[in-house]
Amino acid sequence: MNPLYNLAIRLYKNGVKLASMKMEKARLMIEGQKHTFDIIAEKLDKGDKPIWIHASSLGEFEQGRPLIEMIKRNFPNEKILLTFFSPSGYEVRKNYNGADAVCYLPFDTPENARRFVSTVQPRMAIFVKYEFWGNYLSQLKSAGVPTYIISAIFRPGQIFFKPWGGMFRKMLGCFNTLFIQDDESKRLLEGIGVNNTVVAGDTRFDRVTDIMASTSDFPAVKEFAEKQFTLIMGSSWEPDEEIVYEHFNRHPEMKLIVAPHVISEEHIKSIISRSERKALRYSTLKPGDKIDGDILIIDCFGILSSCYRYANAAYIGGGFGVGIHNINEAAVYGIPVVFGPNYSKFKEARDLIAQGGAFSISDKEGYATLADRFLTDSSYLAETGATAARYIKSNLGATTKIFNKIF
Repeated sequence: MNPLYNLAIRLYKNGVKLASMKMEKARLMIEGQKHTFDIIAEKLDKGDKPIWIHASSLGEFEQGRPLIEMIKRNFPNEKILLTFFSPSGYEVRKNYNGADAVCYLPFDTPENARRFVSTVQPRMAIFVKYEFWGNYLSQLKSAGVPTYIISAIFRPGQIFFKPWGGMFRKMLGCFNTLFIQDDESKRLLEGIGVNNTVVAGDTRFDRVTDIMASTSDFPAVKEFAEKQFTLIMGSSWEPDEEIVYEHFNRHPEMKLIVAPHVISEEHIKSIISRSERKALRYSTLKPGDKIDGDILIIDCFGILSSCYRYANAAYIGGGFGVGIHNINEAAVYGIPVVFGPNYSKFKEARDLIAQGGAFSISDKEGYATLADRFLTDSSYLAETGATAARYIKSNLGATTKIFNKIF
């Protein structure tokens, strides 16, 4: 790769090492990468030639998961190596039993890339959505390993389409096929001479439908929500909570389920302190307990996607920060979805707004107006929810398209 790229990677690596002295996420990444080759040696045999699937973090993993599980259903003897770059993916899914080995991907230095590819000897490599690591891609191409990216989406502002983006455009040439989400991505790529694309859609739609079909029962959440209008606030941050709470505190006829993005004792206490009504913590409830409260805080990981089905409407957090979290997990249950203003990078958000199944708000007043209508106009609530469900259903099938092209 370009010497400037390699220098940037080394500076980034050193910056993460420095940050690891104070930041837990950085520490987990540095410590986790130390064990990568030990995990590979323990879990995989020489000559296995696994299918290597890489996801940056938890969201990308959920996007790649339908393909992993389709591969295992059809080829149960195939070995799969799953790698993560971020602790938010690895630490949650390190025991995922759909893969034969799960580990961190070391920083993209030339030395790490050579060692990793020569050690693993993958029979193919599949990257999910946003991952473009130049040295790994170059090593895979040199080794003749078929390499793909799935559920990728491209926008005009990305570096690939800038005059100075030559070395990043070169990375795109390392993929045998780019499975992209939409026609706009195809047009952009064709404009820079990249034609090895297939418009397959987004595998996240298949994933949320799988979750809906296999979801577990959560009786305490069901009991909490079943007799009153219930809003669920998923993956919330403080700016989201401020907006929703001001309206909620004025409306005793509704209930609220809160699943914060950051589950820490400090944040939970902050959520409780904002409310003028009784709050319950899901982790403290026992079978047979009386569910007596107006706010239910989901203070554990792994159940949010199933809890959306108990609500009448959903507010998805992140829209007042770097971007919204997964709105499809809520929309699949046929409920309208609300989020903040930073959603432009998410095709599903733009599409759902255009079709009338989702709404973006920018302040407390805008949210209050919309929430009041949900509370008072049952026909509007049902209509917008049905629109959300239809949108999800109309976008199914990306996983099958990708699988049939690769295998």
